[in-house]
Parts: sequence; structure tokens; C-alpha cells
Amino acid sequence: MDEIEIPPHFLCPISLQLMRDPVTISTGITYDRDSIEKWLFSCKNKVCPVTKQALNNSDLTPNHTLRRLIQAWCTLNASHGIERIPTPKPPIDKTQIAKLIRDAKKFPDMQHKCLKRLRSITLERERNRSCLEAAGAVEFLVSILKSFGSTLLEVESNEGSEFIKASDEALSILYQMKVSESCLKSIISNDQEFVESVVQVLKNGNYQSRAYATMLLKDIFQVADPIQLMSVTPEFFAEILRTLRDQISQQASKAALKLLVELCPWGRNRIKAVEGGAVFVLIELLLETNVDKRACELALIVLDQVCGCAEGRAEFLKHGAGLAIVSKKIFRVSHVASDRAVRVISSICRFSATSRVVHEMLQVGVVAKLCLVIQLDSSHKTKERAKEILKLHSRVWRNSSCIPSNLLSSYPSS
Repeated sequence: MDEIEIPPHFLCPISLQLMRDPVTISTGITYDRDSIEKWLFSCKNKVCPVTKQALNNSDLTPNHTLRRLIQAWCTLNASHGIERIPTPKPPIDKTQIAKLIRDAKKFPDMQHKCLKRLRSITLERERNRSCLEAAGAVEFLVSILKSFGSTLLEVESNEGSEFIKASDEALSILYQMKVSESCLKSIISNDQEFVESVVQVLKNGNYQSRAYATMLLKDIFQVADPIQLMSVTPEFFAEILRTLRDQISQQASKAALKLLVELCPWGRNRIKAVEGGAVFVLIELLLETNVDKRACELALIVLDQVCGCAEGRAEFLKHGAGLAIVSKKIFRVSHVASDRAVRVISSICRFSATSRVVHEMLQVGVVAKLCLVIQLDSSHKTKERAKEILKLHSRVWRNSSCIPSNLLSSYPSS
């Protein structure tokens, strides 16, 4: 195709590639379906990419005339190695999905076929996800998920066929649908049992289902209201922390950490997280050598939140490596991580600094690291917080031989 020039009006304005399924939007501009669907439905854009005009709707009208011209041009240039583009299948219609769901409800033995088709529709193209939502697929999948002990389905895998629960398949499709915020809000507001059902998957599901459950819960609680955020149960925290401890996948671990960041500031959630073992799990995570930057930042944010309560600080000090690993992360990850690490140390120094703790901070290098914070490029707030900590225990720390002489010069005066 490089040897022949493609007519400019055959090229998609977004991808600059030959259009395979040209569709026209309300502004009259034609794009390749895959490109414009990604622009509208994945990237959530509301304007025409070319004209920048606001779109009244997201209707995509097939441009059959242009498609036939492209196909004819491909046929004429077959000798140049250009393959004729196939005639695209018409997109799935909302009424077709609704009928599929009605049949599955009416005839339970069709549930497997329905779920298999829904998965295929979800993965087929971006636009299908909003069609599925409009046709009531989310409510149907939620109803299957709530019957956790539901029927077993035989599915094909690389190793042959295997049996999975219908609820696991429903959860997987729900996650892949990328359900809209308004729909998620509606589910969590009108269905008290839904979150409970997802927690049961966390408790009893296989690794893959637990990963999907964690990522779906992260999306749900990002749109939840304060009452829903405060009403999370201790069992919920215990299961999220088990997901984090088991390190099912990097994606699931980050989702679990983001969920904890979202939940901990509300009500008694910090105490529930501490009782579920959050402090130990977070410190052990920081001790891992392969933790990426964002996971490390999130872990320190949650540690900072839980160390805001007495229970959290007590658990932190029970772990022999807590102070050492938190101070070690200063300057080794990012400015965000350094700031949060200094905040954790500040909470310990202000509210839980026994004589043993003060001496331990000296021995494991926390004090020397705080002196370094004052010397090096840190945010103004972080430097001020480090100075406050050093002043607080200057009688014990100031003239200690544990602090290198080059750092001792930056020790603040009382």
C-alpha cells in the first residue's frame, strides 16, 4: 500500500488510515467507526474531532456510498497488493440485546449462551457497551452475581474446557463493560445486597474473580455518597486487604490501594482497616523489592491515613521494620512518597514517641534522613514538618553520634 497514494477522502481524519467502516456523525464529517467510537465512548469526548463543534448526539450513520467507493478502489488496485475491505457487519442493536436477556430469564438453560454472547458483544466494539447498559444488561448481570451459588458453566480455555460459576462470568463482563458513573450510582443506591455479593466473591472466588471484584468495587466507591462510604463493614476491609496481601495482580493491588485511600478518611473506617490488618500488610508491601512507584505512593498515603488514629500508630510500632522502611522511601520514590513518609513519621513523633521509639528512630537512620530532607530539594511543607519533628526531640537527638557530621550542621535550632 506504500507504493500507491490513497485518495485523501478515503482516510480517517483521526487514524489517517484507510477507512474500513466509514460512519458520519452529526457534524457531517465521516470517520472510521473504530476510531470515532474510541473518541466518543472510551475517551468520553463530546465534540467533533475535526470541527470541534459540540455534538448533539453520538449517532453514527454508516456511509455506504463512501464504503462502496473505497471497496471499488481497493479492487482496482489489487495488483498493488491492496486487499478489498470486507463489508462490515451491522452494529448490534439495543432490541437484540434486550431479547437475548429476556430469553435467558425465561429459559434458565439459555443463561450460558446469553452470557457468552454478552461477553462477545462487550469486547466487539466500544459503542456496544452503552447499548448493553441501555438494554438492561447491567441489571441482568447484577441479578446473576447476587445468586453467588449459581449454576456452573462450561467454558473453553487454552487447556480445554473448564467449569466456572455463572456469577464469576457475570462479574467479568460487568467489569469489562466499564459501566457508566450514573449506572454505578444507581446500583449502589438502590441495591443494598450488591456490594455484599461482590464481597462474597472476594471471600470465595478464584484469583481472577477476586481481581475483577476488587477493580469493580474501586469504580463503585469512587461514585458512592458519604453514607455509603461510612457504612462499609469490617469484613469488607479484611477481604480487600487479603487481596492486597495475596498480590493477585498488579492491577488488583493498585485497585485495592485506591479503594483504601477512598474509604479510610470516612467515619470509623481507619479503625476498621487497622483491625483488618492494614498496617502490617502495607509495611510488608513496602518491604517488597518489586513494588512500582504508584503502588508505593498509595501504600504510604494509606499508612499516613491509618496512623492518624491511635490504633494505627500502635500497630505500626509493633512491626519491627515500620520506621526503617518508611524513612527509607524518602527520596527513593517520588516527592509524593517523601511527603507522605515524613507525615507518617510526624504522627508517630507527636503522639506515640516513647523513649524506646525516639532511640529507635536514631538507630535506624530516621533522624539522619530528616536532616537530609532539610538540606535537599523537598517541598516547603515537607521541610517545615521535618524541622518540627527534629525540634520536638532535639534533647535526645541533637548531639548524637548516629547523625553524620555533614547532616548535623542542618539540625534546626530549638
